[in-house]
Amino acid sequence: MSRRDGIDGVSADPADVPPAVVDPRVMRDVLGHFVSGITVVTAMGDDGPVGFTCQSFSSLSLDPPLVAFAPARTSSTWPRLRAAGRFCVNVLAEEQSGLSRQFARSGTDKYAGVTWAPSPHGSPMLEGVVAWIDSELWAEYDGGDHTIVVARVLDLGADASRTPLLFHRGAYGLQSKDHPAPHHSRARGGPLQGAQGEAER
Repeated sequence: MSRRDGIDGVSADPADVPPAVVDPRVMRDVLGHFVSGITVVTAMGDDGPVGFTCQSFSSLSLDPPLVAFAPARTSSTWPRLRAAGRFCVNVLAEEQSGLSRQFARSGTDKYAGVTWAPSPHGSPMLEGVVAWIDSELWAEYDGGDHTIVVARVLDLGADASRTPLLFHRGAYGLQSKDHPAPHHSRARGGPLQGAQGEAER
């Protein structure tokens, strides 16, 4: 009997089995158990500095040096960073949850009260961050309701004396095993959208 000859003629090939429907709320809650850092991706736009909070960020390649992050397709900020071509990924420190919230909002002056200086390649480098990565757009790929952005690293640096801001189970910082996930982690529009990446709204 071949693997395609299942019981009563029903195919046993896993490729023929339709994928299960995954509840987005369940997916967000489950993936929320993966602890991540928080970044703010910044650039100099035609009308001044721009930026957004991004949870989905990772190192991708050492040769060539590449990183990746994933803005939401609904982002009104990412097209402005794309147009700039170069940007800086700022890895936030544990005391910078306020910056995370500030850059996650749309329709406001995200840089109000924010101290920053130009990075070596001219993008805003926020004061007090754990690390910064100057990069330029390398490629973009379809990521469902997000865009997967691959960027080539141009320069970078870190402050080993600082501790990174963490996001875990829908809240900032590590949550204890007996601590229930906050309600906002189960609904769209929390401080960050679970493991969804770009949090601007």
